[in-house]
Amino acid sequence: MFESAEIGHRIPKKEYKEREPALRAALLDAQYALLAQQKRPVIVLVNGVDGAGKGETVNLFNEWMDPRHIRTEAFGPMAGAERERPEMWRFWQVLPAKGRIGILFGSWYTDPILAHVMGSDRKARFAHRLEQVRHFERMLVAEGAVLVKFWFHLSKAAAKQRFRILERDSKNSWRVTRDDWKRFKHYDEFVTVSEQALRKTSSGEAPWLVVEGTDPAYRSLTAGQHLLEALHAATRRAQPPAAPVAVPAPAVDGRTLLASCDYTRSLSRKKYAAALEDLQSRLAMLSRDPRLAKRSIVLVFEGMDAAGKGSTIRRITQALDARHYRVVPVAAPSDEERAQPYLWRFWRHVPRHGHATIFDRSWYGRVLVERVEKFCAEGDWMRAYGEINAFEEQLAEAGAIVVKFWMAITPVEQLRRFEERKATAHKNFKITEEDWRNRKKWPLYERAVGDMVERTSTEVAPWHVVASDDKLFSRIEVLRHLCTRIEAALGSR
Repeated sequence: MFESAEIGHRIPKKEYKEREPALRAALLDAQYALLAQQKRPVIVLVNGVDGAGKGETVNLFNEWMDPRHIRTEAFGPMAGAERERPEMWRFWQVLPAKGRIGILFGSWYTDPILAHVMGSDRKARFAHRLEQVRHFERMLVAEGAVLVKFWFHLSKAAAKQRFRILERDSKNSWRVTRDDWKRFKHYDEFVTVSEQALRKTSSGEAPWLVVEGTDPAYRSLTAGQHLLEALHAATRRAQPPAAPVAVPAPAVDGRTLLASCDYTRSLSRKKYAAALEDLQSRLAMLSRDPRLAKRSIVLVFEGMDAAGKGSTIRRITQALDARHYRVVPVAAPSDEERAQPYLWRFWRHVPRHGHATIFDRSWYGRVLVERVEKFCAEGDWMRAYGEINAFEEQLAEAGAIVVKFWMAITPVEQLRRFEERKATAHKNFKITEEDWRNRKKWPLYERAVGDMVERTSTEVAPWHVVASDDKLFSRIEVLRHLCTRIEAALGSR
């Protein structure tokens, strides 16, 4: 794969000086056109062999274009809080918004490649990480991003010569470190593993461009021209036509998951009080378990309006240390959130080890309200099932205990609670015209919930459907299940 990047590509300095001004002007114009449209982000990945000119190219892009609208981030080994979250978390934090350019120097490829070369990752782990990368890039492109992936290459002899030249240059000797020479000893393994990574992740929607880095003039013109073509594509490309999708059909007998719940179960006030005290005490002890210092908790609450999500969450937080949890209420996305991929606003709230995040509504809005209200295309919510499962798998791999509740309620009980809210002064704020309108689409939501549970109830993040016509019963059921899940994850009864 690297053969054509070892043949000695060169551009005469005179030719470079003649071509550089026009390329520079065109890149700036294309950048402003991208910014004006604000329809797509452009994400530039810069990877390759040490000494091949990666840093120089990044600096050049910032010099040729307006750096105020470029976010440049450099990544090294995971450290600190990054190790307490999924490995893709740090990249989600720096994704550029629509109309912007993001340059990632040392991207999501660096750590998997180096870990495999240095022996800390076995072949199966390496393959798994590459599969995660493919899913991630496929999602970015589906959300409208344009991916530009550069691999800057040098032959072994050229890399060694480059290091020697830099060491002899008093102004650039700092660029060559002991770690660079240490990695150079593994050059052959590095190239072999890198070639595998590039072959497995060079797709039609996110192809790699391998650039020979020996000659700075050739390297700069090649990279600049490729970026220009990507910017032009980002501003003229229309959304691809929606592919036909196989939307899940309703059950032929008309039965639904929610309708099959037993809504008659209830608790007396006396039994509720005793169980609540016991379970809150149990949860409080679990939240302070030393083993939880290396785990995190992600709680998801979904359900029909007035199903009791808020009151149940309050019974949970009463047992927790306020310093170690956060409740995230999810509403319609803001302008900032709409400028990013759908899952971006949820990745921002992924908790570190020893902490919990409670989502009052969540990423499942895409397959519920956005599906029913047609806020997104069928293809978008259909692919969201796989993206959500991948997201939750990454949470679990990073040590998160993912617990998901659907608070189920009957239409009759919901109507009673709506009327109660309407008649009670301090509860008026809880009822809106949208709540009444949503009732008319109950069958559509009921069907969407069944599809959601079927497609996203996984081994690492199963759904727990709680019949909530009796709030006392449902609160105890949630607390009991939550404690059981945490105990199982910590390996204790």
